[in-house]
Amino acid sequence: EELGLGYLPLGRCADSLSSGEFQRLRLGSALSSGMTQMLYVLDEPSAGLHARDAEQLLRALKTLRDAGNSVLFVEHDAALLRGADWLVDMGPGAGVEGGTIIAQGTPQAVAEAESLTGRYLSGARRLDPSRERDPKGWLVLEGACGHNLKQLRVEWPLESLVCVAGVSGSGKTSLVGATLHPLLAARLQGAERRPLPYADCSGIEQVERVVAVDQRPIGRNSRSNAATYTGLLGPIRRLFAELPEARLRAYRPGHFSFNAPEGACDTCGGSGVHSVRRGVFEDLEIVCRSCGGRRYRSEVLDVRFRGRHIAEVLEMSVAEAYEFFAAVPEVARRLKTMAEVGLDYLRLGQSATSFSGGEAQRVKLATELGRARAAHSFYILDEPTTGLHMEDVRFLLELLQRLVDEGNTVVVVEHHIELIAAADWVIDLGPEGGAGGGHIIAQGTPASLAKKKASHTG
Repeated sequence: EELGLGYLPLGRCADSLSSGEFQRLRLGSALSSGMTQMLYVLDEPSAGLHARDAEQLLRALKTLRDAGNSVLFVEHDAALLRGADWLVDMGPGAGVEGGTIIAQGTPQAVAEAESLTGRYLSGARRLDPSRERDPKGWLVLEGACGHNLKQLRVEWPLESLVCVAGVSGSGKTSLVGATLHPLLAARLQGAERRPLPYADCSGIEQVERVVAVDQRPIGRNSRSNAATYTGLLGPIRRLFAELPEARLRAYRPGHFSFNAPEGACDTCGGSGVHSVRRGVFEDLEIVCRSCGGRRYRSEVLDVRFRGRHIAEVLEMSVAEAYEFFAAVPEVARRLKTMAEVGLDYLRLGQSATSFSGGEAQRVKLATELGRARAAHSFYILDEPTTGLHMEDVRFLLELLQRLVDEGNTVVVVEHHIELIAAADWVIDLGPEGGAGGGHIIAQGTPASLAKKKASHTG
């Protein structure tokens, strides 16, 4: 209960828990064990937590510390950073630009440093305030009563940035992910998934399509990567196939794919590794001796663009590749979009199975934004700030604002308090989780919500 999990039924299946809920359950068992002289390592324990529950989490971590334990956590949440005893700030950038300790010390000492984290902690740098646009119409959902929702009437302003907030378990996913999205997808695109019960929905004729970007994994095998999923590899392969050396050898774009027999290494089939079975232990992966893990036939790697072959291109980060392909408009445009959603450190050939939930969601978002965009689209995002530094959240906010400026509606289910404050409209659910939730506590502009004493978000 102290960790904000009071809404969970005791019989809830473990595979239905979010990563944040699962991590807090494990933390709960550690808190009740009474052990001392332990080192606890947590990876973003605030994931999926409302700002109110983050304070409860911080108290729990301090309880572990006071019992004689050490607690080490990787985190972006400003409230948890300020509550720590010691901070280690890494940077200055991501990927090849990272790996350096920029500042370390007490939160106060880091706040006085000239690092990006320090400037956000001191308040010298913050997200842009809400623009509070005038809506260009309304979508009205009535009688939403699935799961713990209590016959809600929800008004969604169109061509606006809308945040759905509330403590964990308050009904945000039931309302947005299980009612609104399948309802719009069925009406606009003929999708077959049934929404949770509702009475009526008006104003749909003002929307042309719905796009939902969630955090489900995007790759089920190591052959799917950032470049293949976003469609970036297609124009790169066509570019290589047009080079003089490739044309001399009659190479086609398929020769530059490690999934095609004409381009893949004959020994490993384009996987770059061999799996060795070890009985009850996990299979051991050994780098292919023929291609050295590069996945391609050696003759394909003779073709180079600006001195780099296709395997070296896939080893580049998004930031490196953006500079490298600056003169190739179709490739540069997609890479710029990936950088704008905070993925500039990601390697183009990084396996999709290794993406975190937040990375998978941002790759999906970059893929969608890389396509030709039309106005009157309805975008739904589920906690897009997961795993993002405060500076990356600023870039993400600028991107979402640009989508709205183009005539689209963006609905974000979010806990990041500064992003909520920067929205045009906020719908706050609660007051608690589970059976104690499902009510609309307040809805309106961030400024009006801040005056509502009954709203935890306010």
